[in-house]
Amino acid sequence: MQGTDFIQDLAVVMLVAGLVGWVCHRLGLSVIVGFLAAGMMIGPFTPPFSLVTDSGRIETLAQVGLVFLMFSIGMKLSLRKLRRLGWPLVIATFVTALVVYNLSRLAAPVFGLTGVSAIFFAAILIVSSSAIISKVLQDGGLNHEKAGQMAMGVTVLEDVVAVISLALLNSVVLIGGLGESHVGETLGGLGAFVVLAVVVGLLAVPWLLRRLADSASEELQTLVVAGLMLGLALTAQRAGYSLAMGAFILGSIVAETPQRGQVERVFEGMRDVFSAVFFVSIGMQIDVRLLCEAWLLVIGVSVVALAARTVGGTCGMLVTGVKLREAMRVGLIITPIGEFSFIIVQLGVAAGVVPERFQAVAVGLSLVTALVAPPLAKYSGAISDWVAGKQPAWFEDWLGAYDGFLERLRVHQQKSVLWQLSRKRIIQITMEVLLVTGLLLFSEPMFSVVRYLLPGETLFPGAPQLIFWGTLTVIVLLPLIAIWRNAAALALIYAEMSSMGNPRLARLRPYLEAGFKVVAAVLMFIWLSAIVPIGGMGSWMPLVALVIAVGAIFLLRRKLIYWHSLLEVELQERLVSAGRPMDGTTPPILAAHSEWQLTLTESLVPDLADVRGRTLGELGLRARTGCMVVRVERQGVVVETPPADFALFPRDRVLLLGTPEQAAAGKAFVGQVTTNAEPAEIDDVTMEAVEVPVGSPRAGCTLAELAPAKAVGVQVAGINRGGARILNPGGDVKLFPGDEVLVLGTADQVRAFETWLAEPAGETSA
Repeated sequence: MQGTDFIQDLAVVMLVAGLVGWVCHRLGLSVIVGFLAAGMMIGPFTPPFSLVTDSGRIETLAQVGLVFLMFSIGMKLSLRKLRRLGWPLVIATFVTALVVYNLSRLAAPVFGLTGVSAIFFAAILIVSSSAIISKVLQDGGLNHEKAGQMAMGVTVLEDVVAVISLALLNSVVLIGGLGESHVGETLGGLGAFVVLAVVVGLLAVPWLLRRLADSASEELQTLVVAGLMLGLALTAQRAGYSLAMGAFILGSIVAETPQRGQVERVFEGMRDVFSAVFFVSIGMQIDVRLLCEAWLLVIGVSVVALAARTVGGTCGMLVTGVKLREAMRVGLIITPIGEFSFIIVQLGVAAGVVPERFQAVAVGLSLVTALVAPPLAKYSGAISDWVAGKQPAWFEDWLGAYDGFLERLRVHQQKSVLWQLSRKRIIQITMEVLLVTGLLLFSEPMFSVVRYLLPGETLFPGAPQLIFWGTLTVIVLLPLIAIWRNAAALALIYAEMSSMGNPRLARLRPYLEAGFKVVAAVLMFIWLSAIVPIGGMGSWMPLVALVIAVGAIFLLRRKLIYWHSLLEVELQERLVSAGRPMDGTTPPILAAHSEWQLTLTESLVPDLADVRGRTLGELGLRARTGCMVVRVERQGVVVETPPADFALFPRDRVLLLGTPEQAAAGKAFVGQVTTNAEPAEIDDVTMEAVEVPVGSPRAGCTLAELAPAKAVGVQVAGINRGGARILNPGGDVKLFPGDEVLVLGTADQVRAFETWLAEPAGETSA
């Protein structure tokens, strides 16, 4: 009865999560804190309250919840979003992680951690919780302020840092060290896997979703996306990485598709359910007694985390030229620790390199930082103003000089002809190299998956191997030829730039170009020799693959270039197409006008909101609250500056502009629910023919004069008059006695229409 027991545990977890989430919402606390606390209460370590006791099922619940949580996080991190965030924020995130890592390792011996355990301790602190920070920013109305948007950008990029950290820590666990060669191999393999998965995903997933959108229902699309999510999660695990990475990658791929809004809407409920399951399951794995015994340790680690993350975030933003006030606000906002830290500490405990009590410490750390985060974010402006006012004059002068240096560097980079000419080709070469590396490094696992789909040995001896490796050779040639063409173009550019202005060197230009090409060819040979899976191809396949490659280059070179161009154009279309403007990283509209004390606030229209179905003109939001509606997003479609006749509907995301007080009042008004009326289900709508009775006071009037939709709520679909049918009649069509009127509405509305036809004019049935 394992299946029944699992369903029982899942039911308990969901019910408890729902109850605790409601309580936390009423108290204004982070629901994640409540989920963790609830898990500890119903877990196997708190008799007699233990409702879920089987450790295997708890682990299963945590893994399932983790996959859905990471998919939703990946949906927030599209490649377009990374491009909009820009290199300064990437550099700031890297510096933040570096500072936090080193400060944490320095503090680790205080808690009895050295060596590998100190590395895991530092890794726990270098990643913030995007779920908690997003909630804090949204509740505090900071998600459209400059500091809030930079903080959200950092925490989104820290998810990438977490994925890299997990890969490196897996290497630490498997190899037992973190030498330079191991780091290089791990990062190279990780980069190759990610690029391979992203390229294949960007080519296949949008095409598949587009086909499904044309011919399948939302239920089938949901099933396919969920299957892809679980499949890529398992693929990542079998490639030596984690389930979290595979789900995260697929989420970022789906974020690039036009169907993103639809997938996000369909998965919204599943995401909320399984995210709650994950956090409750993490709490159930914690022994409350260990947490109570380690309360001093939790406080000490929390102090280190708050200090290290604030200092790290501030330094990271200062390095990119952000003013001290805004930099420190970002540092104060990104202090919460969360989901990735639980995964990291679980990996360390399972490997035996981290003390078991640190599972409880990680949960306690998350609880403390989540509780401290809202007041830190709220008062971040006042705290940073106080610190900025206390900074020494020499430090302020140094920051001013550094900002001037960054500006001169930016201008010089824009004027650098060599960099402008070579930048795009260098990026392309890097991506192509990682793609080829991924294809070759993971070729043997791919062969083990597809070999059962290939013709067997009955066709001819070695048929599966020949077909697979021959096809892979041709596929690999596409990016290899592109690498060589880009390298040859760079050789020409560097030869031209090296000899420019020197008549003697100008005569040597062809030789310089040839020399650069020779260096590129040698590097490509060394690289390919290191990654070609000769051992897995068999004794004779390397020679056959070489013959196929040479033949394809001579016979199909133009075709290969053409095919690669098609793929490159397809990928560029995926990445260049416009993203969603309301995805949390919109350029700060008010960044340059903070002196006006205006703010932007988002409000989600609830299903039973009082404003649903009413136009902006009818609501008079500006007259009521002083704020104005500047944008509305509906199922992924954004309407800028909506007109007065624009109606709001459930699940609309409304962007409000006003002072903090006006925006808060507008958000409360849009989200207000005071009615208990149930919305009519579409299944309740019926179509019936109603006869206009003889002597009806409505007879002889036009539909425009009668307005039955306004009077009783029905829509007139047609009129049968003596066998002649009028479909979708206009407002100038009159009703006469004996007409059969085909109306749409609920059963109550149709009965009200029948009564209304017989009522004296001027009366309306209740």
